Amino acid sequence: MKLKQILFSGIVLILIAIIGFSGYQLWDIHRNNAQESTMHDRLLTYRPTPQTSPQTTWQTSPLFDVDDNPGSCAAPVANQSIIDLREKYPDVIGWLYIANTRIDYPFAQAHDNEYYLHRDLDRNRSTAGTIFMDYRNSNDFSDFNTIIYGHNMRNGSMFGTLENFNDLNFFNTNVTGTIFLANETFEIEFMAFAVIKPNDAVIYNPNITTEADKIIFFDHIRNTARYYRDINITTNDRVITLSTCNYEFNNARMVLIGRILNNFKIF
Repeated sequence: MKLKQILFSGIVLILIAIIGFSGYQLWDIHRNNAQESTMHDRLLTYRPTPQTSPQTTWQTSPLFDVDDNPGSCAAPVANQSIIDLREKYPDVIGWLYIANTRIDYPFAQAHDNEYYLHRDLDRNRSTAGTIFMDYRNSNDFSDFNTIIYGHNMRNGSMFGTLENFNDLNFFNTNVTGTIFLANETFEIEFMAFAVIKPNDAVIYNPNITTEADKIIFFDHIRNTARYYRDINITTNDRVITLSTCNYEFNNARMVLIGRILNNFKIF
């Protein structure tokens, strides 16, 4: 009888522990989602206006006094909100917006690809992390292949809605995105969606420079893509690769790849 009581008590304790752990996990998920949501709401005050031409404001240049120099002009500034955001968060590069998704975030760049994986822009620990550019890329998008990473959050935040492009109809009807930098605005024309392994050395290569390697990249994309759109891309173009986790197989990744075009440069 005593043995049965001990076994029963042990089972009860195990069940209590399981319930407690499950409750903690639910609380932690809620806390992390709330943390990300609060941070995002704050950042949205810096959100540029999505459009296909630059959001331009005018500021008086410190080099000129308009009253003293009536013939002088004010200095043009594109995307003033990005300039303001970078003053508060120097690691910020720009803002990424994709219509019909929840991808509407600033992105940063650090000295490696680990720093912002689990940190927000305030540099506090965060499960959602921050959307960030590969540390090996030039922050002016002058590289052939610029890679931007974000977490696939279960509540759809960060790059969670990149999964939308895994639907052929969505892929076919949502073909553009926008990148806002301090002094430039780019449009993205999406051409491919793929589910790949994390060690794909072609897609995850930010140092493609030769004509031959660019051709290899394009061929690999065509052969690997689940969905592909022929946009007559050439080796003179630049591409952007948006990457996040996928759960179709162990350690899978999904990528959305597009061409960078419409460079609206103001100064």
